[in-house]
Amino acid sequence: NITFVMLILVIRMAKLYFFYGAMNSGKTTRILQCNYNYEEQGMRAIIMKPATDTKGNDKIVSRIGATRKVDYLIKKDENIFDLIINEYGHVDLILVDEAQFLTTRQVNQLMDIVIDLDIPVMCYGLRTDFKGNDFPGSRRLLAIAHELTEIKTICECGKKAMFNVRLVNGKVATEGESVAIDGEGEVTYTVACSKCFRMKTKKKFDHPEITYEHE
Repeated sequence: NITFVMLILVIRMAKLYFFYGAMNSGKTTRILQCNYNYEEQGMRAIIMKPATDTKGNDKIVSRIGATRKVDYLIKKDENIFDLIINEYGHVDLILVDEAQFLTTRQVNQLMDIVIDLDIPVMCYGLRTDFKGNDFPGSRRLLAIAHELTEIKTICECGKKAMFNVRLVNGKVATEGESVAIDGEGEVTYTVACSKCFRMKTKKKFDHPEITYEHE
């Protein structure tokens, strides 16, 4: 049982983990399964997500329809280290959904939690937005997390999907704010491999709009 093995490894040594993948890759489903495994063993896991993610309001919502109310919505200026110290007692695991919406400082605070409080932290999120730009939270997690795991899904062509394509009223959108929540208004997303992403967005990767200026 891979999940049980992962559970044992987490218990042995606190680490900061980043599980990343395109949309529809099952990240939230994994959080729900991991939380269930901890609860089944009589251990306490807490689930958090940035308040930026308004999908489901105070719940995490998986593609297969499973939901769970989060233990805490993280505000953009929140100090997560102080939150854990002041508001929570014993915690065996912290699970963070939509971790791409964390700030760089908040990811640093998660690392401090791992080191100073000896609590493992497992973050799940996207690597890039619909333009192919990285998110600040993901960028920092990719830089400092102890372990990185890609959660794979497939493009409509059958290749590995790496990118997220925004659709507005069913049409591919290449302009707009970095953050637009799936299912709100007329916004939806699909996933694509690198070749299909370039074909759908009609933009080469060496393009002036591919920037690194989220922060």
